[in-house]
Amino acid sequence: MRVRGVAVAGTGFIGPAHVEAVRRLGHRVVGLLGSSPEKGRAAAARLGVPAAYATFEELLADPAAEVVHLATPNRLHFEHAKAALAAGKHVVCEKPLAMTAAETAELVRLAAASPHLVNAVNYNVRFYPLCLEARDRVRSGQLGDVFHVTGSYLQDWLLYPTDFNWRVLAEDGGDLRAVADIGTHWLDLVTFITGLEVEAVCADLQTVHPERHRPAGGTETFTGSAGGSRAGVPVPVTTDDAGAILLRFRGGARGCVTVSQVTAGRKNLIRFDLAGSRAALAWDSEEPNTLHVGHRGRPNEHLTRDPALLGDAARPFADYPGGHAEGFPDTLKQLFKAVYAAVDGRPNDLYPAFADGHREVLACEAILRSHRERRWITVEPADRPHEQPGPSTSPLAGEVAGRRPAGGG
Repeated sequence: MRVRGVAVAGTGFIGPAHVEAVRRLGHRVVGLLGSSPEKGRAAAARLGVPAAYATFEELLADPAAEVVHLATPNRLHFEHAKAALAAGKHVVCEKPLAMTAAETAELVRLAAASPHLVNAVNYNVRFYPLCLEARDRVRSGQLGDVFHVTGSYLQDWLLYPTDFNWRVLAEDGGDLRAVADIGTHWLDLVTFITGLEVEAVCADLQTVHPERHRPAGGTETFTGSAGGSRAGVPVPVTTDDAGAILLRFRGGARGCVTVSQVTAGRKNLIRFDLAGSRAALAWDSEEPNTLHVGHRGRPNEHLTRDPALLGDAARPFADYPGGHAEGFPDTLKQLFKAVYAAVDGRPNDLYPAFADGHREVLACEAILRSHRERRWITVEPADRPHEQPGPSTSPLAGEVAGRRPAGGG
């Protein structure tokens, strides 16, 4: 492995997680970019990063930064990823890849035009070792034909109307919030494991708090506050707090998923049940080191995450012996392990690329349209041409519940 120089844009919750994971792989974080020079300098000092960039242009001009990690607000992903590719940088972008399918399609095109550059989207849940094991078992036929997939992604960090973050605002995060923020993690995970492709969706979304209270000076995501008592300025909110989505997959399989950021006590629970003609699999992120294997004619199994018990596909991504739990921070490290292997000239099909991010945004647009029109909507094929991105081609800049987004002109 050659040590790479890495620049990270974004210093909120997930930016420092990128820094830590990259360092655990032995790579060198050469600089950080914050939302302001002051925040950038403070984060660089706190994390021991040698440089704090004043602007994104300064980051791209740094010859020591070979790989750029984008942990910025959703509305900036397109322009930042596009500029990073143009500057000759490998790019790892947080999800969603961009705000519209027109933008993601353009990023896929630009990435294809630069095959020497690696592009990735941080759908890290794929890299829990037992999720990789589940994929291997499904793809090798151990489950037989997949009949249906069910599951959920539940959180509680936006339970109270006094809970606030930039993601609740449509102009910053897009009109789909819970679905785009965490629902796409679930969709990416189950399609990665099963190889199924979403063909059509039927969605019912819910804005629990049409008004939230923005604290003076703003707030950071996942600060540890229990919420419920902070005074602030009332702000209208149109994005989804929760939703239920029926799924049809190409080939006939069915599915359904519940997404919520207002489920008390669920801090970050993602789970799935796969029903096959020979066996079933179930997993959840609150017990990430156990995979449930269901049988009809013999006792069920609980597979513990142990490299000695895993198949060849999952074993390289389980670094600790059985009984030594691996969790969320390890998934980032393992995803980046696959990405940086590709940077070193060892391509693989495990990490999510821009094309995967494009498919998720296509699904999001169909989900939003389904909710608005109260009917099943076909998901556009990923290879269908899209309009060039621009202000008038932003289908996620509308509203969930029929209202204008906050700040709309």
